[in-house]
Formats: sequence, C-alpha cells, structure tokens
Amino acid sequence: MVMAQSLCMQIRTLQGDATIDVLAPAWTAALIDRMPQVDKLIEANFEHGKLSLLKRIRLGRALRKRGYSNAIVLPNSLKSALVPAIAGIETRTGFTGEMRWGLLNDVRKLDTSALPMTVQRFLALGLPSGAEPVSRSAVPIPRLEADRKQLSSLQKKLGLNDEKPVLVLCPGAEFGASKRWPAEHYADLAWYYLAEGWQVWLMGSANDTDSCDEIYQLTDARCQMLAGRTSMPEAIDLMSIASLAVSNDSGLMHIAAALQIPLVAVYGSTDPSHTPPLSANHAIAQHHLDCSPCFKRECPLQHHKCMQDLPVHQVIELTRKVR
Repeated sequence: MVMAQSLCMQIRTLQGDATIDVLAPAWTAALIDRMPQVDKLIEANFEHGKLSLLKRIRLGRALRKRGYSNAIVLPNSLKSALVPAIAGIETRTGFTGEMRWGLLNDVRKLDTSALPMTVQRFLALGLPSGAEPVSRSAVPIPRLEADRKQLSSLQKKLGLNDEKPVLVLCPGAEFGASKRWPAEHYADLAWYYLAEGWQVWLMGSANDTDSCDEIYQLTDARCQMLAGRTSMPEAIDLMSIASLAVSNDSGLMHIAAALQIPLVAVYGSTDPSHTPPLSANHAIAQHHLDCSPCFKRECPLQHHKCMQDLPVHQVIELTRKVR
C-alpha cells in the first residue's frame, strides 16, 4: 500500500483533477488517511484465500453508479479483477495474471528486466501502454503524513517522550523467520545506542511481541516495549518523531521510509532491488551469500547465515552514515 502511493502521486501529477479512490481491505484505512492524494477508501472486506463471489458481485454492482473511467488492478490475481469488471469500468488495466482475459481490457505483459522494482510496475500501469518505464531515480517518493495533534496525548498515554533521540527497532516480519535479523543482534544494537544516551522503542504488531520481548529481556528492560500496544495510526505517528529506525524488510520498514526517517533496512532472504525502501535517506544492510536471496519463509539450508552472520558493527556503521 505504501508503494501504491507512488502511483497515486503520479496520477495526481498527470491528472490534477482526478478523483482517486482505492479499493482495499479496511485495515489499510490508517495508511490511506495519511495519503493526501487519495480521496476515499472503498472497503474490500473479503475473506483471505476465498473467492467470495457473491460479495464481489454486490460490491461491483454498487460501484457502477459512481461512473469510474479507469481501474488500475495492482495484484495479479483473478479475484482482484472481478470487482472492476462487474462495475463496468470502461478501462481496466493490469498485467497478465491468473486467467483474467475478459476481466481486464487493457492487459499488459510484464517485462521484469525493464521493471525490476515493484513500484516501477505499479507506475507503469498508470501510464499509456508502451510508455517509457519510470526510472528508479524518477519514482515519486511516498510521504505519509503524521497526525501531530494526536501525538502528544499518545505519548502521554504510553509514557513516552522525545527529550532524548529515539531509535525505533522493528524486529518482526510477517513473511517468516527468514526475514528476521536475530533478536540478540538487535539487542546488541540497542545497547550501543542506550550507551550513547538514546532511548530505544521496540515496535511491531501483536504478532511481533515475542521478537520484541526477547530484545526487551536481553537489554534488561531498558527499551520501551510497544509491540502490540499501538494501532497502525498510532505507530505511524510515533515513528514520525524517531531520529533513526532499523528494520527488517517489513511493512513497518516501508512506513519508516515514507515518513522520511533515517533508516537502515536489513535484508536476507529477500531482494532490495525488488522492494527497496523508497526514501532519500536509507542504507541497506545485507550479508551477501550464494544462497540469498532465496525468497523462502524459512531457511531451506537451516543455517540462516544471511542473517546470523550479518554483524552488528556493520549495521551500526550504516546507522552512522544515515543519521
């Protein structure tokens, strides 16, 4: 969703008077609300992994009266193309995917060599067929807006302050263990910055509490344990005042980048040339091995050296460069 903001920014530049609505799950509202280019979220609350055909038909029919001229379908699934087709939207653009002929009527063939980055692929769908691809240097940089009015009360509620510089650590990754730098490495990094007089906030969803709690214990409870204690809007607002963030390749990494926080992104099983943080002030921490990136949820060789052998001192040196 963060990368999709680049597409919305491009549309707004090319068609300043366009109405841009986004069809996405309700949980994305926290991000959509922080994107000034988007007019409205249309909630698509379909059960994950199921066709939910009747629900899609009802939603598609409800959208017909809105008179949309264009639909840009970012996922490559058949399901994602159903609602725009049922809504009768005149131009329905997307890449060739799962048996979508007829559902899309502006079908593009994906050239992965010309469009190596996911965000470049999104942007290509917003341009006429055959247009020159947007270069990496020309990609519109996502910029999420924090709610400063809510920040003070939020800090008070959580017992936080910004009197000292804040290091945000995001040790989770929904994809799987292969994307996680070890908790003991994060703890060593935390100790370094605690000794420098910084405060350290451990952030993530409820699913990341185990990873964050391990770091919390390894640092003798010197860090602020925030994983599972904040909603997504609250996480965005809190991260906006950080002086530095270190994160695995995760959703919070992209949010940190879109808030323009100095950022070090840790990569192992995934490829930073495909889904890099989109910001002007970041560095990539990566331990290059012949077996990486493997794009597996768990290390297929069971040694996880791409993360285990990425030294803390290397990450610390990168944090110095981006600060």
